[in-house]
Amino acid sequence: MPVKSFQGERAQKKRVTPSKLTVSDIMTTQLVLFKKEQSVHDVMKAFIKYRISGGPVIDDKGALIGVISEADCMKEISDSRYFNMPILDKSVGHFMTEKVDTLESTMSVFDAASKFYKSSRRRYPVLEKGRLVGQVSRKDIVIAALNMKSQTWNPK
Repeated sequence: MPVKSFQGERAQKKRVTPSKLTVSDIMTTQLVLFKKEQSVHDVMKAFIKYRISGGPVIDDKGALIGVISEADCMKEISDSRYFNMPILDKSVGHFMTEKVDTLESTMSVFDAASKFYKSSRRRYPVLEKGRLVGQVSRKDIVIAALNMKSQTWNPK
Protein backbone atom coordinates (compact mmCIF):
# COMPACT_ATOMS: atom_id res chain seq x y z
CA MET A 1 0.00 0.00 0.00
CA PRO A 2 1.54 3.35 -1.07
CA VAL A 3 2.12 6.12 1.47
CA LYS A 4 0.24 9.28 0.59
CA SER A 5 1.70 11.72 3.12
CA PHE A 6 4.21 11.81 5.90
CA GLN A 7 2.64 14.89 7.47
CA GLY A 8 -0.28 13.25 9.19
CA GLU A 9 -3.62 14.89 9.73
CA ARG A 10 -3.53 18.66 9.34
CA ALA A 11 -4.91 20.96 11.97
CA GLN A 12 -7.77 23.19 10.95
CA LYS A 13 -6.56 26.73 10.27
CA LYS A 14 -8.29 29.28 12.40
CA ARG A 15 -8.49 32.86 11.36
CA VAL A 16 -6.81 34.98 14.00
CA THR A 17 -8.58 38.24 14.78
CA PRO A 18 -7.27 40.76 17.25
CA SER A 19 -9.17 40.93 20.50
CA LYS A 20 -10.68 44.25 21.40
CA LEU A 21 -7.65 46.15 22.60
CA THR A 22 -8.53 49.02 24.90
CA VAL A 23 -6.66 52.05 26.16
CA SER A 24 -6.34 50.40 29.59
CA ASP A 25 -4.37 47.56 27.96
CA ILE A 26 -1.63 49.88 26.67
CA MET A 27 -1.62 52.90 28.99
CA THR A 28 1.20 53.86 31.31
CA THR A 29 0.18 53.62 34.95
CA GLN A 30 3.45 54.68 36.58
CA LEU A 31 2.95 58.43 36.14
CA VAL A 32 5.06 61.39 37.09
CA LEU A 33 2.51 63.72 38.66
CA PHE A 34 2.77 67.45 39.24
CA LYS A 35 1.13 69.86 41.67
CA LYS A 36 -0.19 73.30 40.83
CA GLU A 37 2.15 74.92 43.38
CA GLN A 38 5.38 73.38 41.96
CA SER A 39 7.81 75.66 40.17
CA VAL A 40 8.31 75.36 36.45
CA HIS A 41 11.99 74.77 37.23
CA ASP A 42 11.10 71.59 39.17
CA VAL A 43 8.94 70.44 36.27
CA MET A 44 11.76 70.93 33.77
CA LYS A 45 14.11 68.91 36.00
CA ALA A 46 11.51 66.12 36.18
CA PHE A 47 11.10 66.13 32.39
CA ILE A 48 14.83 65.57 32.01
CA LYS A 49 15.18 63.08 34.86
CA TYR A 50 12.29 60.85 33.76
CA ARG A 51 12.72 61.46 30.02
CA ILE A 52 9.13 62.64 29.55
CA SER A 53 7.62 65.59 27.71
CA GLY A 54 4.64 66.29 29.92
CA GLY A 55 2.38 65.02 32.64
CA PRO A 56 -0.85 65.43 34.57
CA VAL A 57 -1.34 68.08 37.26
CA ILE A 58 -3.38 66.93 40.25
CA ASP A 59 -4.87 68.58 43.33
CA ASP A 60 -4.41 67.43 46.94
CA LYS A 61 -7.16 64.83 46.54
CA GLY A 62 -5.54 63.33 43.43
CA ALA A 63 -8.10 64.73 41.00
CA LEU A 64 -6.90 65.79 37.55
CA ILE A 65 -6.88 69.60 37.24
CA GLY A 66 -4.58 70.13 34.26
CA VAL A 67 -1.62 69.06 32.15
CA ILE A 68 1.85 70.60 31.92
CA SER A 69 4.09 70.01 28.90
CA GLU A 70 7.42 71.04 27.42
CA ALA A 71 5.53 73.49 25.22
CA ASP A 72 4.20 75.22 28.35
CA CYS A 73 7.75 75.47 29.68
CA MET A 74 8.94 76.92 26.36
CA LYS A 75 6.45 79.73 26.85
CA GLU A 76 8.06 80.56 30.21
CA ILE A 77 11.55 80.52 28.69
CA SER A 78 10.47 82.71 25.78
CA ASP A 79 8.55 85.18 27.97
CA SER A 80 11.41 85.56 30.45
CA ARG A 81 13.85 86.52 27.70
CA TYR A 82 11.40 88.81 25.93
CA PHE A 83 10.48 90.70 29.09
CA ASN A 84 14.05 90.44 30.49
CA MET A 85 12.74 88.86 33.68
CA PRO A 86 14.18 86.06 35.82
CA ILE A 87 13.41 82.65 34.45
CA LEU A 88 11.61 79.85 36.26
CA ASP A 89 10.05 81.80 39.12
CA LYS A 90 6.43 80.89 38.36
CA SER A 91 4.32 77.93 39.39
CA VAL A 92 2.86 75.15 37.28
CA GLY A 93 -0.59 76.62 37.83
CA HIS A 94 0.41 79.69 35.83
CA PHE A 95 1.33 77.70 32.69
CA MET A 96 -0.59 74.42 32.78
CA THR A 97 -3.42 73.66 30.40
CA GLU A 98 -6.58 73.53 32.47
CA LYS A 99 -9.02 72.37 29.82
CA VAL A 100 -7.86 68.78 29.57
CA ASP A 101 -9.06 66.34 26.94
CA THR A 102 -9.07 62.82 28.34
CA LEU A 103 -9.72 59.27 27.21
CA GLU A 104 -11.80 56.65 28.98
CA SER A 105 -9.95 53.46 29.90
CA THR A 106 -12.56 51.38 28.04
CA MET A 107 -12.06 53.21 24.70
CA SER A 108 -10.68 51.04 21.90
CA VAL A 109 -7.14 51.65 20.70
CA PHE A 110 -8.52 52.40 17.22
CA ASP A 111 -10.80 55.14 18.55
CA ALA A 112 -7.90 56.56 20.56
CA ALA A 113 -5.72 56.57 17.42
CA SER A 114 -8.43 58.50 15.62
CA LYS A 115 -8.58 61.06 18.42
CA PHE A 116 -4.79 61.50 18.28
CA TYR A 117 -4.94 61.88 14.50
CA LYS A 118 -7.55 64.64 14.74
CA SER A 119 -5.67 66.63 17.38
CA SER A 120 -2.18 67.92 18.02
CA ARG A 121 -1.99 66.21 21.42
CA ARG A 122 0.97 63.98 22.20
CA ARG A 123 -0.63 62.35 25.24
CA TYR A 124 -3.99 61.99 26.94
CA PRO A 125 -4.70 61.33 30.61
CA VAL A 126 -6.85 58.22 31.03
CA LEU A 127 -9.84 58.26 33.34
CA GLU A 128 -11.86 55.42 34.80
CA LYS A 129 -15.13 56.50 36.40
CA GLY A 130 -13.77 60.06 36.57
CA ARG A 131 -10.57 59.03 38.37
CA LEU A 132 -7.07 59.37 36.85
CA VAL A 133 -5.69 55.87 36.25
CA GLY A 134 -3.01 56.38 33.60
CA GLN A 135 -1.82 58.13 30.51
CA VAL A 136 -1.55 57.07 26.89
CA SER A 137 0.75 58.58 24.29
CA ARG A 138 1.06 58.44 20.53
CA LYS A 139 4.01 56.11 20.98
CA ASP A 140 1.85 53.69 23.01
CA ILE A 141 -0.63 53.53 20.12
CA VAL A 142 2.14 52.88 17.56
CA ILE A 143 3.65 50.11 19.70
CA ALA A 144 0.21 48.52 20.12
CA ALA A 145 -0.33 48.60 16.36
CA LEU A 146 3.03 46.94 15.72
CA ASN A 147 2.34 44.25 18.32
CA MET A 148 -1.10 43.64 16.86
CA LYS A 149 0.36 43.30 13.36
CA SER A 150 2.93 40.77 14.55
CA GLN A 151 0.14 38.64 16.03
CA THR A 152 -2.28 38.82 13.11
CA TRP A 153 -0.15 39.28 10.02
CA ASN A 154 -0.42 36.53 7.44
CA PRO A 155 2.54 36.54 4.97
CA LYS A 156 0.49 34.90 2.16
